[in-house]
Amino acid sequence: MNEQLKQIGERLRGLRDALDIEAQEVADLCGLHLSTYEQVERGEADITISKLMIIAKHYGVSADALIFDEESHMHSYFVVRKGQGVSIERTKAYKYQSLTSGFAGNKAEVFIVTVEPKPDAHTIYKNTHPGQEFNLILEGAMELYIGGKTLVLEEGDSIYFDSTRPHGMRAIGDKAVRFLAFTVE
Repeated sequence: MNEQLKQIGERLRGLRDALDIEAQEVADLCGLHLSTYEQVERGEADITISKLMIIAKHYGVSADALIFDEESHMHSYFVVRKGQGVSIERTKAYKYQSLTSGFAGNKAEVFIVTVEPKPDAHTIYKNTHPGQEFNLILEGAMELYIGGKTLVLEEGDSIYFDSTRPHGMRAIGDKAVRFLAFTVE
């Protein structure tokens, strides 16, 4: 079991306990079956960053607290030095490095996302979340599925889209894709 997934699950369970709410309420908020959400709380299943952000906003807690177990403290500015952002590896294939996690009350989430190629993966997991998203490819190439279309984005390419539309991506080629992901509601 991935230790970071287990820790996120424990924080979600702790939030529910503190607010005295049922798992079904959180599952409904995320659009998940209760059994799937319960697996997330046990650290046996992954949950998307966007669903964690929905939970955080709905219950008035910091997304950073749920994702990274850290509270934001900076109010004027927040600097992230090269390679120093708070990171989470959701699965072996996806790594998120937050560039905004230390700024209290941030209105946008900005990550450097690294996705390892999976030559045998033909299925793209689709996700939706409130707001809009911007992606800028820093290295490698990815296939992005959005609203029924499949696009190939390579180093230097960018896309801005309505993130309420089903979207998903995968690395293509034999090297990881790294991209800047900026989301805002």
